[in-house]
Amino acid sequence: MRALRVLVPLGPLASALLPGRGHWATAGKASSLLRVPCSAPPPGWRPFLSSEEPPGNDPRGSGAGAAGEEEEDDDEGVEFGTLSGRFSSRKYYHKTTSRFQNLKLQEEEEDEPERKPRRGPKNTPYWYFLRCKALIKEDKLAEALELFEVQMLKEERLQPEESNYTVLIGGCGRVGYVKKAFRLYNDMKKRALIPTEATYTALFNACAESPWKDSGLQSALKLRQQLKDKNEELNLITYHALLKVCALCSDLRMCFDVLKEIVHKGHVLTAETFSFLLMSCIKDSENGFRYALQVWKQMTKLGIKADSHIYNLMLRAARDCGIGDPVVASELLLSPADESSSQLRLAPGRQKKKVKNPRKKGSESAAAVQLDVEAMEKQFFQETSVQSEELIRQQNKDVTRAEAEATALNSPSVAPSRAGALMRRGQDEMEQKQASLGCNAPNLLDSRMPNSAVVSLGTVATPSDRLALMGDVEGFLKKMKEDNVEPNIKTFTLLAELVEPQSPSESSLLALLDQHKAKVDVTFFNTLIRKKSKQGDLEGAKSVLPALVKRGLSPNLQTFCNLAIACHQEKDGLQLLSDLKRSGVTPNKYIYSTLIAAAVRHLNYSYLTEILRDMRNNQVPPNEVIIRQLEFAARYPPKFDRYKSKNPYLEKIDGFRGYYNRWLKVMAAEETPHPWEKYRTAKRVGDDDKEEAGQDQPGQKQQ
Repeated sequence: MRALRVLVPLGPLASALLPGRGHWATAGKASSLLRVPCSAPPPGWRPFLSSEEPPGNDPRGSGAGAAGEEEEDDDEGVEFGTLSGRFSSRKYYHKTTSRFQNLKLQEEEEDEPERKPRRGPKNTPYWYFLRCKALIKEDKLAEALELFEVQMLKEERLQPEESNYTVLIGGCGRVGYVKKAFRLYNDMKKRALIPTEATYTALFNACAESPWKDSGLQSALKLRQQLKDKNEELNLITYHALLKVCALCSDLRMCFDVLKEIVHKGHVLTAETFSFLLMSCIKDSENGFRYALQVWKQMTKLGIKADSHIYNLMLRAARDCGIGDPVVASELLLSPADESSSQLRLAPGRQKKKVKNPRKKGSESAAAVQLDVEAMEKQFFQETSVQSEELIRQQNKDVTRAEAEATALNSPSVAPSRAGALMRRGQDEMEQKQASLGCNAPNLLDSRMPNSAVVSLGTVATPSDRLALMGDVEGFLKKMKEDNVEPNIKTFTLLAELVEPQSPSESSLLALLDQHKAKVDVTFFNTLIRKKSKQGDLEGAKSVLPALVKRGLSPNLQTFCNLAIACHQEKDGLQLLSDLKRSGVTPNKYIYSTLIAAAVRHLNYSYLTEILRDMRNNQVPPNEVIIRQLEFAARYPPKFDRYKSKNPYLEKIDGFRGYYNRWLKVMAAEETPHPWEKYRTAKRVGDDDKEEAGQDQPGQKQQ
């Protein structure tokens, strides 16, 4: 029987694996091989022979047996399927899948020990959604993030859903944790989860609440551009979040840019839309009150009723902002309603059509509405030279005639009695019209006010003057009653800041508060105390305390801090610290900072030394503000020469400087905490500090 000779294709692999190898068949084993009886090899095939043999050599020769025995000795103990190291020394190959590459990178980056899977029944993603939502409501954002990232993803290894990410992004948005919110958003997209409108709303809200407004605005604009590139349609709630970013981080012009887009998309404007415009107006300390009144007029023309939040924002504008140029304000605020309605009113018919069929957006109607917003913007930011000189002269004549008539009539109700807030003509006729409306003074919030009787606005310098333009306390509350809006305690607190000191309106606030059944709190009384303390009336500020106790309330540290404002004398300040010690209350850094400011204002260095000594005894660490105050107090005046002249106010500065230097060596300063410190977990602290080092600008650390 003839032996069988095995034929294999000799390709590149065979030639690479078989250099210098002997024959597989030897002479001694030739009898055990089966031979193919008489068949020629097919084309392209040849016997499995060594490349070192000459073409005419016989593999069954005498020398082949010795070589075969050596190879058998070398291959002893080698099992079938193993590859000797002599064939190849390569351990890694270029051709591999992305899955194995990701596994290799994860093994290299993981420094902490792998967490073991959690035993027991696994929770569902919806359970984690509810649990994280409850923790966020309890102001436990760090625990919610730990629950999601550790227990859900690492221990139970669950696949998260969109709602799990959205609720955490919303929690980060409420506290302004922008970095973590966008990190969750990117992780969400990597898992192929589709963000919803609630997700985008939470991201915009995080940008608005960021402690660094410039960085938050940049992140919001970048996200807005990404949504535009993807042709994402936003709802009105998401647009309101974007308006909030522009109101808190930018200016009124950018808010109008977003407002144009809202109107162009066919959304119906609401009171909340105008509330964000008012928030942007308040940022302008020079013209903000005039802008707020213009926004109010536009809102009333659209038939939108204001809520309590809108009224409180108007009071904030009167407290924090000025009215700007009186000439421009008179032109814009006192013009008849029919003159500006044709330019600024958004047509109610168009609005109703859009409500019935929001998807049908005609290009003509959208352009017309957008043109109205542009006209409104132009009227807001027009130049100061609005009126011609002839009109100004005519108004001056009318003002002179009105003052003469008021003097002749000897009427005490003329508006110049309040710092010239309003100047009117036709006093008798005006009083009759105002009596029919039930109001003693013109109210710019009332669209029914006969503006033709008002000539111009005079000097509006104080918050009480600006409140007078809105009808004072009685007129303002009457306007709220007409709109079926009930004032809350925040409304009365703002009125307490705005009302004229030592006026009957200030005395009637407590009675009005009881009349409207508003729940009083300590903040309202603290506002009254602070107002009297700023006037230097320490006894008047203390007289508010019995009324506070009578309502069943207890003073807090803010109450004593407001009392410290009026402690200009050393005996008053030390008496306050002594009273706090007897009450078992330790003064905080804000109380000490207020007392230091009063002492520095009067250059009372012995007073300063006693305050620092009390801080040292109570071990209250100073913050950055206190250090800055003390550094200013320890500084010599620029042109002071103690050898040339004697200054009685600076006699004790050297003694204070010596004690201050010793005080600094024993007092530990308080480090300003990072705004996101309490929301971080231990693992993310180092990484966040490195990433946010570029964001922390010199002026941002104090925010």
